[in-house]
Amino acid sequence: MHRFTSVEEYIASFDQPIQKKLKELNRFIADLIPYAVPVISYNMPAYKFNKVVVYFAGYKYHIGFYPTAKPIEYFKSDLQDYTFSKGAVQFKLNEPLPFDLIEKLVLFRMEMILNE
Repeated sequence: MHRFTSVEEYIASFDQPIQKKLKELNRFIADLIPYAVPVISYNMPAYKFNKVVVYFAGYKYHIGFYPTAKPIEYFKSDLQDYTFSKGAVQFKLNEPLPFDLIEKLVLFRMEMILNE
């Protein structure tokens, strides 16, 4: 398995439709939490501020978004239109990214980190 060294390298490894979604998500998170550092962790893109805030990844039919378990549990009622599990949410490639929901999850996670 190829080990990625940057978020840009990771994104560039996908076909154009997936790249487009990953770039949108990456840019949104970078703008939302500009003090967080983009890193590769577990061989996928992540944003780190003292610890990892969120991870994301590209797949054939969806974008995986990993804000950890607590934000998912807290916003469970907002996630009913998506496939989700204890620590992950799937956003279908053929649908717009739900930036309002992503913002809620990221900011909740940041608040968790800041209050630890």
